[in-house]
Amino acid sequence: MTSVPEVIRSRDNKLVKRLLRLVASARDRKLAGESVLDGAHLVEAYLQSGRVAREVIVSSTARTGDEWKRIEALARRGVDAKVHVFGEQLMHEASQLESPASVMAIIETPKGDPIPSTADAVLVLDSVQDPGNVGALLRSAAAFGVRHALLGGGTAFAWSPKVLRAGQGAHFAVNIVEGADICAWLAGFEGDSLALVAADDGATPLAEANLAKPVALLVGNEGRGLSAEVIAAATARAHIPMPGQMESLNAASCGAIAMYELAQQRSKQASTTSSRLASSAKPPKQTKG
Repeated sequence: MTSVPEVIRSRDNKLVKRLLRLVASARDRKLAGESVLDGAHLVEAYLQSGRVAREVIVSSTARTGDEWKRIEALARRGVDAKVHVFGEQLMHEASQLESPASVMAIIETPKGDPIPSTADAVLVLDSVQDPGNVGALLRSAAAFGVRHALLGGGTAFAWSPKVLRAGQGAHFAVNIVEGADICAWLAGFEGDSLALVAADDGATPLAEANLAKPVALLVGNEGRGLSAEVIAAATARAHIPMPGQMESLNAASCGAIAMYELAQQRSKQASTTSSRLASSAKPPKQTKG
């Protein structure tokens, strides 16, 4: 950007109408194949992933000083992006954050790549309906190195504003495939599939499951858990021991604990392998003759 664009203040502006429709309507987002990123953190994470935004929108309150320079540098990463300035009132109306965003973006909704049958680790969500839980699970996947997420029918749309906010940029570090037939996918998966279930389902404690080898972690609906069909399709079942006074955890907590356990087991395995390789590389001790 060589100069600050003119401030848009009218609600009749075509871009304003488009942005407000996309923010308010899941139907419009799906029809247009577009999503809205609300806030500098999400916009920056998106552009840093090498993608290009269709439109970058900044608040008129951010047009001067160091904040504008930062936003200008941020927008330049999206080489083909058009940059617009909205009046403060319009940003307040469009942004769903408690403190309205100074930066928003309209993007083409990313489509996931097919998950290979040999994938090292996959998070599978079966009818996880709460957007906050879906976003938190994707965030945990990104944090613990699970690079693929398979979302079955009934699961909240990954690119909805609430899921995006809860994911905090995880969407751009995880390959997300939506609308999947979980049982059909599991039939072709070459690794193990671990259903996270209640303790009274005859499952083994999570720590006893082997998560160091290729595995799909299956997390179910907030109320009823995994469907009977998905449990039957899994190669193993595990539960999270809870010695306290609660009978269950929410879906996001269960998934996060399972992915943490996966990361711990793999870290220990890598450390053991590294130690063995180092030992085998040492020259044999010389004996005195």
